[in-house]
Amino acid sequence: MQHILVPIGSTENAKNTLQYAIDFAAEVNAKVFVFRAYSSQSKAGTMINIDAIIERETNLYLRTMVNAVDRKNVEVKLISAKGSAVDSVLAVDEELGIDLIIVGAKSNSIKEEIFLGRTAGSLVKQTDLPVLTVPEEYQFSKINSILMAFKSGMIKSKTALKPLQHLVKKFNSNVNLLLVKTPEYTEEDLIIHENLKTLQTTLTVTENRTTFQGVLEHFQTHNPDMLCVFRRKRGFFQKIWEKNTILKEEFHTTVPLLILKGE
Repeated sequence: MQHILVPIGSTENAKNTLQYAIDFAAEVNAKVFVFRAYSSQSKAGTMINIDAIIERETNLYLRTMVNAVDRKNVEVKLISAKGSAVDSVLAVDEELGIDLIIVGAKSNSIKEEIFLGRTAGSLVKQTDLPVLTVPEEYQFSKINSILMAFKSGMIKSKTALKPLQHLVKKFNSNVNLLLVKTPEYTEEDLIIHENLKTLQTTLTVTENRTTFQGVLEHFQTHNPDMLCVFRRKRGFFQKIWEKNTILKEEFHTTVPLLILKGE
């Protein structure tokens, strides 16, 4: 894990998210790229280059944020890009190679019911990059225990587990697997991939209507430092991922959430 991207919004929690990312990067020896996208505002026939002004203001904002945290000798670089967050992040990934995106689990919106806002939600839905969401005001600590919840043990992507494998190796974490049998499960879903078995410390099989309900039922028992899930075309959050925002009534967690590409 070498490159961590941190999209910075205008929320009060942005500074805390950046500090968490830097603390995390210090532990895994990674570089941090602080990122912010901005929209084009220039109109034909205007004498003033509005985009240039916005770019300068964006870079100033990023520098202000970085100067407000403890960098802990972590290499931190700034990236501002014109365009949508998703397109810009994909371009950055194409050029640099992004191993992990760290975002705050709160929207720019003042609506309390939102767990992931539009930017974070769109990065989860529209990219194949692993995303780590950080709860508001959450402080970094050693990741001793990880609860991995899924409704199917099948994994098609050869690289899907790489972030999780890296964390387990770095922190010597226990990985407690939670296989949730939902009403539509198949026998094939109950077959656990060999790479998951290699990470497994314990295995719990439960029957619930949704994966989230399974997590709620078993969360306190395991008391994890991190929750890990897959994003699949079918399966966990299948309907939730159809939109970019995610409501707290649909899913939320009080610990960091690692979202991996499952297919």
